[in-house]
Amino acid sequence: MLLKILLLVGVVALVYFIFFKKKPLTNSSQNGDDTGDEMVACHTCGTYVTLEDALLSNGKYYCSQECLVQQK
Repeated sequence: MLLKILLLVGVVALVYFIFFKKKPLTNSSQNGDDTGDEMVACHTCGTYVTLEDALLSNGKYYCSQECLVQQK
């Protein structure tokens, strides 16, 4: 009886580790995708935004359309 319980616990643990255990988070820069992690400062107000969300105009980054228009 004890052997059956241990075998059942082992099978459940194996299924858990194979299918449900979350993979550890990796740094996306190791994968070559670092555009979402890099932060840049807005040229107008100095607010930091991700490179993905920033607006680029004349080689300068802006956090919003308002800051972009205000600078022109």
